[in-house]
Amino acid sequence: MGDKGKTRLFSGEWVWKDSPRPDAYGDIDELVSCLGVARVCAQTREAQGAILGLQRALFVVGAELAVTPGKARRLARRVGPEMVAILDRRRAALEARVELPHGFIMPGENPGAACLDFARAIARRAERKIVGLARRGQIRNPHLLVWMNRLSDYLWLLARHEEQARP
Repeated sequence: MGDKGKTRLFSGEWVWKDSPRPDAYGDIDELVSCLGVARVCAQTREAQGAILGLQRALFVVGAELAVTPGKARRLARRVGPEMVAILDRRRAALEARVELPHGFIMPGENPGAACLDFARAIARRAERKIVGLARRGQIRNPHLLVWMNRLSDYLWLLARHEEQARP
C-alpha cells in the first residue's frame, strides 16, 4: 500500500500519506530530527539534556497523532497535565536565568542557537497542523495543544540560552 501512496496509522487504519494526520506527525518527526542536530551543536550539557528530553516527549506527541481518537486508549502514554507542568517549570527556570533580548532576533549567533530557532519554526508549523486536526475533531486531547503551544516558547528561550552560554 505504501508504494501506492497510503500509510498505516499506529492505530491500524490506512490513510493517504498526504492526509492531515500523517502530515502533522511528519512535522513532529522532522522536529525530532532537527532537535538531534541542535543537540549535537549545543554548547552545554544542560542544553543537550534539555533537547534530549524534548525529543523523548515528542515521541509521545507523534504516537498520539498516529492514532484515531477512538483508539487513543491503546497508547501507553499520552500528553497530559504532567507533561505540560514539566515544560512550564523548565521554561520558567530558563526564563529566570536568560537575559531577554530587546527587539527581533536574527538566528545564527552560533550553531546550537540557530538549530534551536529552526526547530522552533518547525514546531510552530506542526502546531498549526495539530490545531487543524483539533478543529476537525480528529484530536480531542486539549493538553496536546497546550504542550505544543508552549514548546515553541521554550525552544525560543533555549536558543537564547545557547547564545549566552559558555561551553
